[in-house]
Amino acid sequence: MGRAKALLPIGDDTFLTRIVRTLLDAGVDDVVVVVGHDAESIVRDFSASGLPARFVVNREYDRGQLSSLLAGLAVIDRPGVAAALVTLVDVPLVSATTVRAVIDRYRQTHAPIVRPTSGSRHGHPLLLDRSMFDELRAADPETGAKPVVRAHASSDGDIDIADEGAFTDIDTADDYRRATLSGLTSDADRRPRRQES
Repeated sequence: MGRAKALLPIGDDTFLTRIVRTLLDAGVDDVVVVVGHDAESIVRDFSASGLPARFVVNREYDRGQLSSLLAGLAVIDRPGVAAALVTLVDVPLVSATTVRAVIDRYRQTHAPIVRPTSGSRHGHPLLLDRSMFDELRAADPETGAKPVVRAHASSDGDIDIADEGAFTDIDTADDYRRATLSGLTSDADRRPRRQES
């Protein structure tokens, strides 16, 4: 993409500020952002937003997504934490309504894995019950978290979602162009922006 995806503009936000705003609007009270490549510039840019989030640097980011997930778990895994809500920076269009639906499904079922689905597609965010943390730590770095997620996915945790943003993964310049031209970048259920000083 020529630069860090976290800093790509989307509407009035960057990918990262949009995701954090969405999580906060959905009622998530502790947002942890795992950064790797270009960490300093991402943190510097984000700090201008005034949004609350904690950052952790994954110095082994070149080892794949699992290394970033484990870096995040190391920060949030403490007594009282029941689960972790996980999303990727290249899935910035998910709505706050979808995030709330995932959290609500977990509260209703306590399924080990909760995820948005649409037909055979699986989207983000993904909610991981605390019982999954050690299994993720023991996962093969070559295959990552997917085998663990697949092994514990269930009808209790799969939630049918109509939000196309939960399934829109922006990996290429063409994906980015399509997303910004498609109208998906407007989030109708987003509350008005917080006042920033």
